[in-house]
Amino acid sequence: MADDTPSNQTPADISYLILAGGRGQRMAGADKGLMLWQGKPMIEHIMQQLDARADNTIISANRNQQQYAEYATQVISDNQNSTTGQEHFQGPLAGLLSALEACHSEYLLCVPCDSPAPPQNLLARLQQCMRTHNKQAAVCHDGERLQPLFLLLSTQYRQQLSDYLQQGHRKVQDFIALIEPAVCDFSAQRDAFRNFNRSQDMQA
Repeated sequence: MADDTPSNQTPADISYLILAGGRGQRMAGADKGLMLWQGKPMIEHIMQQLDARADNTIISANRNQQQYAEYATQVISDNQNSTTGQEHFQGPLAGLLSALEACHSEYLLCVPCDSPAPPQNLLARLQQCMRTHNKQAAVCHDGERLQPLFLLLSTQYRQQLSDYLQQGHRKVQDFIALIEPAVCDFSAQRDAFRNFNRSQDMQA
């Protein structure tokens, strides 16, 4: 794992992707990105932490799109502009593909909607890690395990992901292994990857 620190270089052309396209099955069907945590929807916490703006953010959402449109100029569903020909709720990689196809930036920073306090300096550290290892993608590691949905990648992976999904694959970890990203050590911020899968998680 790389122990990288942010550089002062100007960020590359970046869009932000917040994955909010799941069914929320373990939350009794609730839309997790819109659930309140500390008095605000989780998506608001995420955007503030990332310093993301509506005009450079894409939200992948298969329902409640009008509500999500209050936060981002682009709100897309899993199959918008997608070459997979599949229905909604095909998993996070389908949302990632739709975002790569809709994205006008050179790079895309992906985070899930159910981790409302993402790491400090996430983008800068992933960029530095990517440059250090001469890669076109970088992913977080929390010291114990890979966090594959905390991912910075070039939009050049669009076709590779499309092919992967066309072949019937859905596992995020396997796609990450396929593109061989730089792995960035975030073990000092392990709690930042805490995600809320059940209502009792939010209460705790």
